[in-house]
Amino acid sequence: MFKMVRSIVLIGLGFGVWYFFTHFRVSGLENIKIQPRTAAPNAAASSGFVPLAPQPGKKTIRIASANFGPLDQTKLARPQILQRLVQVLRQFDLIALQDIQARDRSLVVQLVEQTNVGGRRYDFAVAPQVGREPTQHYNAFVFDADTIEIDRRTVAWIDPRSVPFSHPPLVGAFRARGPSPNEAFTFALINVQISSERAAEELAMLAQVYRAVRDDGRHEDDVILLGTFHTEDDRLTTLGLMPNAACAISSIPTTPRGTRTVDNLIFDRRATIEYAHRSGVVDLLRQFNLTAREAAEMSEHLPVWAEFSVFEGGVPGQAAGF
Repeated sequence: MFKMVRSIVLIGLGFGVWYFFTHFRVSGLENIKIQPRTAAPNAAASSGFVPLAPQPGKKTIRIASANFGPLDQTKLARPQILQRLVQVLRQFDLIALQDIQARDRSLVVQLVEQTNVGGRRYDFAVAPQVGREPTQHYNAFVFDADTIEIDRRTVAWIDPRSVPFSHPPLVGAFRARGPSPNEAFTFALINVQISSERAAEELAMLAQVYRAVRDDGRHEDDVILLGTFHTEDDRLTTLGLMPNAACAISSIPTTPRGTRTVDNLIFDRRATIEYAHRSGVVDLLRQFNLTAREAAEMSEHLPVWAEFSVFEGGVPGQAAGF
């Protein structure tokens, strides 16, 4: 009996050793780390993107901007409003959120968790400072991890000491999933919330921000400004924000009361030829059968969106800039 038990133990230990060294590797000497062999921690070191399985068949992505402000815990505590927000987010591959009012990132975590109920795979990115110290006001990116990749090394606020915005723009670099990495559409987003009280001053500073992102050494020509500008589209295209500026939303109100176009997506029409010439405004009143007052309780802004090809240059075979 003892020999039988010993044999079983030895067999079990042998299987355990085989399984360990088959599935894991040991790295480091002083600080030993155990990493799954299937993990490739350095696979994306050159680009910052984390490689995932491709999503074949999808030809375009929808990028949106949504100012649900004040997006705070009081708003998320109302189940009906929370579910409406979730339904809006699920319509898009990537959403730039403005006017989040919270002390840390837990509010965005809650929103993304609710968005993923049912099996979706949304993720988010905020400035590294959020959560390290109490924050009252910030922007965020929320994106579908099945269709969008992010280079988290690029996610940062514009330094308010050099460009004094009331709400510093949030920058991030992304890539569409589906095509091979060297053919996929890559782009940088500048998530903007212009102060209504300082609109003229802050709009004038956006050109400097655009140039800084475009010329940051990554050779990215597809730079999209999106968010709340508190300025009509016809004026945005004449401010000198960028060469050949084009607005995705033109002469369509972006407020529930239908009075002004204050939210938009702006890009260089000659550089960003991936734009599919499809865009729109989410009509919260019609989608959820709301009154103007009920829609305003959800937000004083209507989400705006534009559609882009997943291929760099708009067609397969075009080499990406990354």
